Amino acid sequence: MALRFVGVTGLPRAGSTLLCQLLDQHPDIHCDGRSSPLCNTLLGIRRMVSDDSFFLSQLDTAFETSYAHLASAMQGFLRGWHHDATAAVVVDKNRAWLHAIELLLHIEPDARLIVCLRDLGQIYGSIEAQHQKTILVDFIDHLADYDRFGRADMLFAKDKAIGAPLISLHAVPDLPKKVQERLYFLRFEDLMEKPAACLAHLYAWLELPPCAVDLARLTVGTPESDSHYHMKYRHRQADRVIPPVHHEIPARIQAQIETAYAWFYQMYYPKPAPKPLKTPG
Repeated sequence: MALRFVGVTGLPRAGSTLLCQLLDQHPDIHCDGRSSPLCNTLLGIRRMVSDDSFFLSQLDTAFETSYAHLASAMQGFLRGWHHDATAAVVVDKNRAWLHAIELLLHIEPDARLIVCLRDLGQIYGSIEAQHQKTILVDFIDHLADYDRFGRADMLFAKDKAIGAPLISLHAVPDLPKKVQERLYFLRFEDLMEKPAACLAHLYAWLELPPCAVDLARLTVGTPESDSHYHMKYRHRQADRVIPPVHHEIPARIQAQIETAYAWFYQMYYPKPAPKPLKTPG
């Protein structure tokens, strides 16, 4: 593959739109910043061909050859999707990439993923704040009729906006070490506090030359369709890095989140060890 493939994945409201906008400022990176159907399509191909009677019959008589045909076809589909990109690295955004990391590496062994993280309370707070701005329109999955605590609980369900990617994050320690080495975890708070340092470290991980990005004058690309999400998950780009709003979360909801997802904070937001007390001397 002439281009190196990088997926952007992770939690919602965790800075993936800004990250893609920043990455696209590098001359060696192609990233249109919009959510891509590529991952979903590859997963669909796997489901479809696994139930195809003609393909299954070929596996009976010529497994190695038929399986190689499938691998080559899926690899060709992946590489062909961004055939018109001219940069050294192509970035494709979809939250499902982390769930599909082992499939991705099977067909593109050099692929890498950037996983976007954010404090879970602030993710909930961002979604709730946007809902309050558009309260006359329901969510795609009809969460508007719940009270705030009930809506938070539903957002963290295993098939909902926050809960689904959390399952993939929880499974990261189960992945082989070589697979984990292909993952780069980027916390939204770090990106906002020190964007230049985060980008420099990320470029080095991607084996790209340094690039000075003017954080006060960013190029704004084609916006993503927010009506697809009923305007509940905005993907606005700005011409500069703007500090995020801190969302005030009800104490009961924040406590429930931190209790239910203590593993998340232990893995990705560990608290520094307390300093030892000095012995009177």
